[in-house]
Amino acid sequence: MKIYLDNCCYNRPYDDQRQLRISLETQAKLNIQDSIRNGEIELVSSFVLLYEISRSPNTTSARSIEEFVEKYSAIFVSDKNLDKIETLAKDIQSTGVKKMDSWHVACAIIAGAEYFLTTDKRLLKYNTDSIKMINPVDFISEKEE
Repeated sequence: MKIYLDNCCYNRPYDDQRQLRISLETQAKLNIQDSIRNGEIELVSSFVLLYEISRSPNTTSARSIEEFVEKYSAIFVSDKNLDKIETLAKDIQSTGVKKMDSWHVACAIIAGAEYFLTTDKRLLKYNTDSIKMINPVDFISEKEE
């Protein structure tokens, strides 16, 4: 099983954990990372993700996330696929998805990921037959069925 986690997923453990939803999403994301480390799930990442991580003002968390992505990515979508990514991203944007989010989704689809994990409620509304958009908590529930 191949999954793509967007930047908000990676940053969830660094958010304020006093809200139950955030705490649950954090626990789910950490569980997913363990499954990736154990080889149960293949991680897909991209140059778009690394770019977004590099722009984080929190250099400590950014470095930790970057190290995980670099160490455990089974599939990496590089900018060599730029034309294909850009074309697909424009189609995705036409549905109301923000530009950066559309680039992430396009990379995930091009890599053949089955799931796109995000904590972004707005992005979760994007619907396509090409990839399943899902929250980390829902992914854990679905994976365990």
